[in-house]
Amino acid sequence: MTMPATNLDEPGFTHVSVLLEEVTQAFSETSGLVIDATAGGGGHSYALLKRYPNISLLAFDRDADAVHAASQRLAEFAPRARVEHVAFSGISARLDELGVGEISGLVADLGLSSHQLGAAERGMSFRAEGPLDMRMDPTRGETAAELIARLSQEDLADVIYDLGEERGSRRIARCIKQALARGELETTLDLRRAVVKALGPRRIGGVDPATRTFQALRMAVNEEIDELSALLDLARARCLPGGIAAFISFHSLEDRRVKREFMKRDFWQRITPKPLVASDAEQAENPRSRSAKLRVGCRQSQSLFELDSEEE
Repeated sequence: MTMPATNLDEPGFTHVSVLLEEVTQAFSETSGLVIDATAGGGGHSYALLKRYPNISLLAFDRDADAVHAASQRLAEFAPRARVEHVAFSGISARLDELGVGEISGLVADLGLSSHQLGAAERGMSFRAEGPLDMRMDPTRGETAAELIARLSQEDLADVIYDLGEERGSRRIARCIKQALARGELETTLDLRRAVVKALGPRRIGGVDPATRTFQALRMAVNEEIDELSALLDLARARCLPGGIAAFISFHSLEDRRVKREFMKRDFWQRITPKPLVASDAEQAENPRSRSAKLRVGCRQSQSLFELDSEEE
């Protein structure tokens, strides 16, 4: 059975869920409480609740727009479904408040939504002019403009290199700081101009020269690597034996983190030794899915140390 891609077009929110069938199939033997750590528009949550009546679901998102859209999408499944405004690092504490101990599974789509990229006021894209914000939760935290102003040129270069894997990070940081000093760094297009001044306008492999810099600053603003580490810790600590954890990543830094987690053989059996990728048909329908990688792990029922002792 193949599910169509979920295209949510709530007021102010648009999102197409990637690898929908592959994620849903990963939970085919699951019953009990599943966490969707990235509610988005509710696409993955909806598919799981629709297909598996023995699943109940708690969905979380740090983006209030996503919480609203997912709540509307999942309303028909009440009381099996609930959506809350919480970042990855706050989920464990929230579960404690709700009296939830162990869970049967967890799913997370680590990519940006089409809404976040398309909303100029979020400042996450260089395709439209907007403020240098980049926060997934616009109600809290430091903006990209504030981050750039606070960091030294050297530290800014380190962020762009470490999180964007951008080899021209030193030149880029220098040009960004020069633009800031001249009062010419107010918008996303100003930032792109500073990057182009450092690297030139030529696209490499069809990729805009500003792509890696925007990725790095967005990840720094939202502390995405630290948040992912908190989520991986949650999956390891909370998943019941036999529980399923499924992560969709869109770039190498996140994918490596997930891969390393699932290589902890005391905790996980890797269901996907190699990541699953979108089919040709899905990629043609949704170009965003081209860089998506799905890794799935199953929580071990016993540690390898226990298994080795039994064998002896």
